[in-house]
Amino acid sequence: MLRLLLNDFQVPARLLADPSGAGERILTDLLHLAELLQQASTLLEGEQAVIRYLVEQCQSCAELNNEANQIRLESDADLVQIVTVFKSKGLEYPLVFLPFACAFRESKAGDLPMKWHDEAWQLHLALDNQNSVLARVDQERLGEDLRKLYVALTRARYATWIGVAPLSDLEKSALGYLLGGGQPLIQALETLRTGYPEITVNLSPEVNETHYKGREERKGEGIARTSRRVVRDVWWIASYSALHPASGKGKTADTAGEDIFLEAIEAPSQSVTGQRDQTSQSFGPLHHFFRGGSVGNFLHDLLEWCCEQGFGQVVNTPDLLRDTVARRCMLRGWQAWIEPLCDWLTHFLGMKLPMATDSFALADLDTCVAEMEFWMAVHTVDTQEIDALMIRHTLDGAPRPVLQPRLLNGMLKGFIDLIIEHNGRYFVIDYKSNWLGPNDAAYTHEAMRQAILEKRYDLQYVLYILALHRLLSLRLPDYDYDQHIGGAIYMFLRGTHAPSQGLFADSPPRALIEELDGLFVNV
Repeated sequence: MLRLLLNDFQVPARLLADPSGAGERILTDLLHLAELLQQASTLLEGEQAVIRYLVEQCQSCAELNNEANQIRLESDADLVQIVTVFKSKGLEYPLVFLPFACAFRESKAGDLPMKWHDEAWQLHLALDNQNSVLARVDQERLGEDLRKLYVALTRARYATWIGVAPLSDLEKSALGYLLGGGQPLIQALETLRTGYPEITVNLSPEVNETHYKGREERKGEGIARTSRRVVRDVWWIASYSALHPASGKGKTADTAGEDIFLEAIEAPSQSVTGQRDQTSQSFGPLHHFFRGGSVGNFLHDLLEWCCEQGFGQVVNTPDLLRDTVARRCMLRGWQAWIEPLCDWLTHFLGMKLPMATDSFALADLDTCVAEMEFWMAVHTVDTQEIDALMIRHTLDGAPRPVLQPRLLNGMLKGFIDLIIEHNGRYFVIDYKSNWLGPNDAAYTHEAMRQAILEKRYDLQYVLYILALHRLLSLRLPDYDYDQHIGGAIYMFLRGTHAPSQGLFADSPPRALIEELDGLFVNV
């Protein structure tokens, strides 16, 4: 792509036409930098991160000793190149050295199958040395060696050095054949150069005990270097999970209880399948379902699949739903949960969500987007400033764990479980697999509100609403926050059969979203 872009704008042609002669150097450096950035991009997230990487590399000398960062030569035309005679065909070099010009490999009887051509130049194959086939095969080998020798002798522009030695059976080599063979080597070489002043015959130097020693470079002690502190910008990519409370132990909300799994996998009781249990007064089939981060991912992936298929299509096609649930459960050994999960999912997608102005079910929706990714630039924002805004504007100022003091500077990213549109209003939906208690009674509005506060889900859904607010302000010509934003709906999946339906809804005030938006852009 980059090379196509450079050619479209005629960058190489303009650089190479530079009368100063520096164009080739610039073009080489440009392509080298592009290659280094391409390699770095495989380890970084987004174009902004690649740009930041380039800035840091330009400001730092820490990796100058890295071989990949060494300045490359504009051209290898002036380098010593070691190539085979075959690969040198069609090329030209200023000087050529042929140290092994006399080398050859005589054809052997074991070189099977043997190939040769008859007088009509028809190819023949033989599996043994009958009728003196080997002599004909070796004659064709000599012909091929002569052709290669011709190629080698015609590559030089100025001069060629040929190494010759009185090897055994030298006359069977291509060079020995040209020298006539059968006569002493020195005499043959003198005969060759007769009448050709361009040819010089020199004897190789005599062997002695002298060893080559490279030029020693004496390095004296220089002036001590002065340390220069390089101040780097604190730039990083953050997400909601990185903004955990100061008192947190490293567990994120969705992974709390990650190590808790129920041992029993037997078929759920009747209360799981929908029959009312008079003792627990519970309809919910997921109260005894496994718990932990991997289980949360399982439910999230299943609901993402439902959105991609269409919630209504899933409800109206029970065979498709059961096939998908069965395949995913079989992979985990959860065969006993296939029917309960199908029943729960059908109920969940079809239950009415009682909103302030209207009620609707997920299965009734035509517009929804699952796992929408967002990126927002954040410039030197203190998390405590965010925290102060959250407490002032949400959940009646109720106490909650404070965020760990931190400076956000870079990008804020995230994935929203579900965005839906109903009657012109847009909602952010997040699925929560948190286990709040053993039956429906545990999923009261107050219990869910307390979980929201403890896990700081208030921060999560406000950031999601802000991302949605920015998106809609760019996409809707007549966008108005109060008119188009419906709010956030947090669905506690294990409490869908409780009187509360496991739903917690909140609509952050316009003032909070606008103040937070201004804080992020330093307005």
